[in-house]
Amino acid sequence: MALTTPQQRFKVARSPNGEAAADPGRADWRDPRYQAFSLLRLAFTVAPIAFGLDKYFNVLVDWPTYLAPWINDIAPGTGQTFMYYVGAVEILAGIIVALKPRYGAYVVAGWLAGIVINLLTYSGFYDIALRDFGLMLAALTLARLASTYDPPLQLRRR
Repeated sequence: MALTTPQQRFKVARSPNGEAAADPGRADWRDPRYQAFSLLRLAFTVAPIAFGLDKYFNVLVDWPTYLAPWINDIAPGTGQTFMYYVGAVEILAGIIVALKPRYGAYVVAGWLAGIVINLLTYSGFYDIALRDFGLMLAALTLARLASTYDPPLQLRRR
């Protein structure tokens, strides 16, 4: 990792009135926006991977108890077997956020939306559904911040 001087951290851009302005897309740990992006990126990398792994071991909680009966009826196998699939998807989502948060944050937000629907259709878990709705909004916030701090994929044309 290369060290930079304070003068090198900002790319100087000009605002419409001619004043110099710092480029908001540059990574600068002193910038609260970049700090928020980094914190959300870390959270949405670690949490899905940790909870995804726990789907295989049920150390934190017995995950199949949160599965709505109608999903359990249409999912192949038992509720625990379905949780293995859920765990794999969560681990993959965390890895995608780590590698490319611009796209991975939308994967996590979509996954959380599915969890919210599951919990809202199963009486007794409305508080957890509300919490996961807040997490979904945080994942969408990460996606918006990533549009500034994480460049889009550049596909090579032959």
